[in-house]
Amino acid sequence: MQAGAVEAVLAPAIGGSLAALRFEGVDILRPAPPGAAGPLQMASFPLVPYANRIAHGHFRFDGRDARLPLNFGDHPHSIHGLGWTASWTVAALEEDRALLAHRHEGSDGWPWPYEARQLVQVTSDTVEMSLAIRNLADDAMPAGLGFHPYFCADEATMLRFDAQSLWLSTPDMLPDREVAADALGDWSAGGPVIGESLIDNAYGGWNGRAEVVRGDGTRIGLTTDGAPWLHVYRPPRSRDFCLEPVSHMPDAINRAEGMDRLAPGQEKTLFLRIAIGKSDEALPNGDKIA
Repeated sequence: MQAGAVEAVLAPAIGGSLAALRFEGVDILRPAPPGAAGPLQMASFPLVPYANRIAHGHFRFDGRDARLPLNFGDHPHSIHGLGWTASWTVAALEEDRALLAHRHEGSDGWPWPYEARQLVQVTSDTVEMSLAIRNLADDAMPAGLGFHPYFCADEATMLRFDAQSLWLSTPDMLPDREVAADALGDWSAGGPVIGESLIDNAYGGWNGRAEVVRGDGTRIGLTTDGAPWLHVYRPPRSRDFCLEPVSHMPDAINRAEGMDRLAPGQEKTLFLRIAIGKSDEALPNGDKIA
């Protein structure tokens, strides 16, 4: 799909993913390599019906015991939901937009049937993604949503966002302790993305906005609706990093905070806009952080 300087390449059969996002021919998201066959090689993928980790793939909801498959190699938890490993269908396609769909009929791990829809639309300076889930079960269902984009970084890339707190993690990457949002660096003041340590943590009380400025002059603004949490994944010395807008913290379903509860037929949505410009220009649509 293309509109003006923005080009998005879809991979519906690979988790409803984006394979690439470019602006003026330059990669904004880490592009999938030729022949890529898995979602972890994609530029971005949707998170549905839950985001991030569920401890040991086990939870109880309304007295029902559920055990999800451990779907991430030797990692001890279930991660990222079901949609990222499913093949999505193309429900509608135009030059600048596509509607993808994924239907889950219910399983031992996730007994509630649901329908997910993802609308991807490009303009001359943005890509907009809307993710929705509808409960098709006869009873209530837990639900969470998110996006998992991999942004490209160079040595000069800076990141800025505001949040109220940060959750430190256990060695097996479950949230353990809530601390000040600047415990791993003050992102509200802006800081370099590339670093020596691993960051794989959830930020709570996020205001739904973030700004990335790269050394090549590219400026990227994120705006979301329905995502009060931002999960940041920054491997040591990596040339890509993830800013994951999500509707809940990791393992929320096993915590007092819980996940959203959808009645039969009820829907939940999450929206993400990625606005792209140059550092000597204002970001389109007012997406610069104040």
